Amino acid sequence: MNTSKALLTWYDCNRRELPWRHTRDPYAIWVSEIMLQQTQVATVIGYYQRWMITFPTITTLAEANLDQVLALWQGLGYYSRARSLHHAAGIIKDELGNVIPHTAAALRKLPGIGAYTSAAIASIAFGEPIAVVDGNVIRVLSRLYDLSDDVTRAATKNKIARLAQELLNNERPGDFNQAMMELGATICTPHSPLCDVCPWQSNAWLLSTALSKIGPSSLHVSNRRITIWLQPFVSWTTVCCWSDVFQKAFWVACGKYPTVNRWQANPTRAA
Repeated sequence: MNTSKALLTWYDCNRRELPWRHTRDPYAIWVSEIMLQQTQVATVIGYYQRWMITFPTITTLAEANLDQVLALWQGLGYYSRARSLHHAAGIIKDELGNVIPHTAAALRKLPGIGAYTSAAIASIAFGEPIAVVDGNVIRVLSRLYDLSDDVTRAATKNKIARLAQELLNNERPGDFNQAMMELGATICTPHSPLCDVCPWQSNAWLLSTALSKIGPSSLHVSNRRITIWLQPFVSWTTVCCWSDVFQKAFWVACGKYPTVNRWQANPTRAA
């Protein structure tokens, strides 16, 4: 099974039931994506449901008073998101005939819609084969491809965007993008990733995945010391270990953990 199909198979069996995943309405998907910016999924669910009852269409949102819109948004924070939604709805109603643009490039021309949100809407609602890239995707792909590059640099972000696009399943781009986000949110988390149940476990670089999985733990030591570059989330690290550490790392990635006695990370390059 190839990499993208493995992820989709996992997603089909394990995805969370979320209200915006039961529709291909571009307006509903747009609202959910804007709400999910900087906000936890659990918080968004109730706001999304109330919003779709109050403003079920672009027209109802465009014709609403801004104060009413902001009142319904109260508690979500980042109120510029609500203002941009209202403004963009007005543009779609008055200038685009109530038709949401079908491509990511066209969507980016609307207020409040950037590269990530435009790709999410276009792929999920319209099936455009364009990959999403945000913090979750950067983390997942950095681990999958064992990238040591500085993810704050534009060149690194462009590299990851290319990798994401190459990995994208063109038959199910919307589901694939949501699967990437789901993997980052539930399995490939910033701390204590669940590598033993990851659908890409066998694809990831075994040593970095394995040792970042066990983190500070305990390993029987011989008198041999080796220094390994653990990327992307563990810095220069000195590990005292058995000479067969690479074999042990393989079994760690498979869910069988050796024991380690010493773990020393450079605090200047923390995860």
